[in-house]
This record gives sequence, structure tokens and C-alpha cells, in this order.
Amino acid sequence: MLNTETQLESYLSEPTDEVIAAIAALEGDILILGVGGKMGPTLAKQAKRAIDRAGITKKVIGVSRFSTPGVQENLQEAGIETITADLLSENSLQNLPDTQNVILMAGRKFGSTGNESLTWAMNSYMPGRVAEKFRYSRLVVFSTGNVYPLTPVSYGGSTESSPVAPLGEYAQSCLSRERICTHFSSQFGTPMAILRLNYAIDLRYGILLDIAEKVYTEAPISLEMGNVNVIWQGDANAIALRALAHCQSPPLILNVTGPETVSVRYLASCFGAFFKKPPRFGGEEAATALLSNASLCHQLFGYPRVSLGQMIEWVAEWVQINGTTLRKPTHFEVRDGKF
Repeated sequence: MLNTETQLESYLSEPTDEVIAAIAALEGDILILGVGGKMGPTLAKQAKRAIDRAGITKKVIGVSRFSTPGVQENLQEAGIETITADLLSENSLQNLPDTQNVILMAGRKFGSTGNESLTWAMNSYMPGRVAEKFRYSRLVVFSTGNVYPLTPVSYGGSTESSPVAPLGEYAQSCLSRERICTHFSSQFGTPMAILRLNYAIDLRYGILLDIAEKVYTEAPISLEMGNVNVIWQGDANAIALRALAHCQSPPLILNVTGPETVSVRYLASCFGAFFKKPPRFGGEEAATALLSNASLCHQLFGYPRVSLGQMIEWVAEWVQINGTTLRKPTHFEVRDGKF
């Protein structure tokens, strides 16, 4: 059981033997852009712990506006160098150190409706400037499974070769990010990997927490998006770090998620059994959902270390002990692409 944020952070940032080996074989330092977000701190710490375990000398540098108090100091205490910068500022971007390995996590989703221009600037324009600045680096770019259309649940999820058809301006701007980064990869020969992630699970946020909290408070759970994909955040971090060794031009595109198509009704029933509270539902399951097939990723890196059942158990226990949360709902139930 994970009882505290300290225990949680430690487990999320625990590097596997494969991550340690991959980092040990990697030439150069690691620069993480957008390190202050939900996933960034534990990804940076996992990289630093892998370096320490490998017994090598290599820097992990995290870049962010650091608008959340305490994040920058926490990273520095973990041995990670930090740079405060706004990536939309050309001067700030150009002043960043040239680094052989770059992971681009910065982006914008929630609040996109009503401020679409900022979303496009963050998700499309800025990544293009990053790709040009770091043309001689290896570049891992975070994207999203939202670039795919809703597909029949029986289909098993979109693969990397499936047609893209982003719904809504957030998803459209993310596809634009991919296209622009691919352009610069082709122009400069920059080795890249593009990771289409959905959805990362931390006990402090994520689809499982959203559903568990609704069951615990006896609030209705929407069933319109009746099926989802999830992956433990620590496993997603490990994939991102190992993907640095698989960057290529044109970019390698990988769906990053767990192996299961997970029923929302099933998840609610699991939490209901744990809390001894019957779940309440609203609506009915649609025949389609936003789903990705990550079998190519699993072929490269193996199955996730943390199982769905383990995630459900940990989230249920976290809700029961009133563990700290980020208060950032995923809005996984949205079907029109408006976030």
C-alpha cells in the first residue's frame, strides 16, 4: 500500500533495470521541457535515479515556468538542475543549453475552449520552435491518443497506422504538433519519437481517481465514454526514457497505454465493492470510444510493470485514506473534443 506522497513519488520514479541500462548507454545529458507538469517531476527523478544507479556522470535538466509552488525546490533537492523559462519566449528558448537528449512534455489541454489561440501556440507553434532549436538532438515528443477518432469498442483501439481524425481544437493542435515536428525531423534528419499517450495514472489524478471519487461520494458516473485505456505513470515515464534510444527520422510513432480496453462500468463496480457503495450511473455506453492499441509499444518495451488490478487497489486505498489529489479531473467522458 502507498500511504504517503513520499512513498508514491518514490515508486513512480523507481527505474527498472531496463531504464538503467538504456540511460547508461545513452550519450549526453537529458533536458526535460515542461518538467513542472503532472508527469514531469517523477520522470526527471526516474532519469536521475537511473543515472545514479548506473554509476555514471550525466545531468538531468528540467525546464518549466514553475508556477506550482515547491516543485522547483523539490526537483533541485533530488539533484536535478532547473531552469525557469517560458518556452513561448524566443529569447528564453534560444538560451537553453544545447543538449543531446530532449524530452518535450510541455503542452496545453484544459481551458482550450475559449482560449484556442494559446492552445495552438503551446501545442503547435512552440514545438516547432523546439524542433528547430534542438535539430541536432534526439527528441522525444509527447502527444496524445486524442489525435485518433472514436472507434468501435470491438475494434480493439487505433494502431499507429490507423487514420487520424482529431475531434476538437485541442486534438487538432496536437496533430499539428506531430506534423510540424515530423517536418523538422525530415528537414534536418533529427531523430525523434512521438508518444501518443492516454491515459497516465497517478494516485493524485487520472481516470481511476475520477471514477473512484464519484463512487465514494455517491455521485453519478457518466457512461457515454464507456471504455478507456490507462497506464501507470511510472511505466509511461520508463517508456519515454527508453524511447530516447529508439528515436529515428522520420519519427517513430508509438501509442503509449496499457494492454486492456477497460470498461468504465467495470471500474466503478470494482470501486463499489471496495467501498461497499453501489455505483450510480448516468447515460448508456456508446458503441464507440477513444481507444488506442499499444501492442507495438509492448513489443518494444514489454508489458507495463503495474497491472490494472494493482492500480485499482492503490487508488481505492488512496481515496479511502483521503490522500492528496491535484483536483484536476481528466474529463475522460468528453466526446466532442471540447476541453
